[in-house]
Amino acid sequence: MTSAIVMRAAGGPEVLQWEPVAVAEPQAHEVVLRHTAIGVNFHDAYVRSGLYKTLALPGIPGIEAAGVVEAVGRDVRDFRPGDRVAYVTRQYGAYAERRVIGADLLVPLPDGMSDIMAASSLLKGLTAQMLVQRVYPIQKGDWVLVHAAAGGVGTLLCQWARHLGANVIGTVGSPEKVPLALAAGCHSVVRYREEDFVARVHEITGGAGVQVAYDAVGKDTFFGSLQCLAPFGHLANYGQASGAVPAFEVSMLFPKSNSLSRPSVFQHVRTPELLREAAKRYFDACLKGALDIQESQELPLRDAARAHALLEDRARLRPLVLRPIEVPGPPA
Repeated sequence: MTSAIVMRAAGGPEVLQWEPVAVAEPQAHEVVLRHTAIGVNFHDAYVRSGLYKTLALPGIPGIEAAGVVEAVGRDVRDFRPGDRVAYVTRQYGAYAERRVIGADLLVPLPDGMSDIMAASSLLKGLTAQMLVQRVYPIQKGDWVLVHAAAGGVGTLLCQWARHLGANVIGTVGSPEKVPLALAAGCHSVVRYREEDFVARVHEITGGAGVQVAYDAVGKDTFFGSLQCLAPFGHLANYGQASGAVPAFEVSMLFPKSNSLSRPSVFQHVRTPELLREAAKRYFDACLKGALDIQESQELPLRDAARAHALLEDRARLRPLVLRPIEVPGPPA
């Protein structure tokens, strides 16, 4: 037996309940993993609220964590007990002290990458790697627009784009987030609730527009992002924090020969080989100093409801990590 956060119905943070659960024996391709740190993401909140109806109830939410392998199935060759690993999965179950999970979903953690850092940022890091190296490979001198530039993925995009030699324009929703966006590498920051970000982008770029816009806001910014694109520019809509994008005519892309994508990080890492290569690229960028990961706010796993309340508070500035109460001492 172990303990976990179980939800039996969709709703507010209060539906996240601390309960004892059983841990199965690992099958041939699985491992038993003792969690040391568990990431808290907006995806988790969408599942909890019922916006995403992708978790069979009753169920254990959570898609991202780090931990230590305790036991392996007979066919597992890539890992052994004692290995430090992390994962992101759509199979849920991360909000638990221990779990059984397929070995193909795990990535090894290199020395220098702490459990806390991995659990708080792996999903965001894989998303950023996908966006700057696969969806639109940023080139030196590109103009890049990053919405929610002070957010989890946004700060990584800004840092990585600047490291690659791009000119970075970020948008933020409040004055206190401006310094965070500048610290993340933005050359210019636009407060999109107080300024016309389309006009400001054209002013900043001398009317040229941007080669790529990374937009996780969705409904409130999507059509403005299209207007910000240069000829042959690309819009990557990778989230919908303000709501789903309404239907539109694809011919809107025609005047400037623009392109559009709605990328999925899970398709990007759909095989163990793709997953581990993407994770390696992200970890390398961290360890070489190209990316500076924000310090996390840590809460006990049993306080997941409080973590969700904090997650949905727009004033929150730090990523959140849940720690199983049995984990001794500082993070690895």
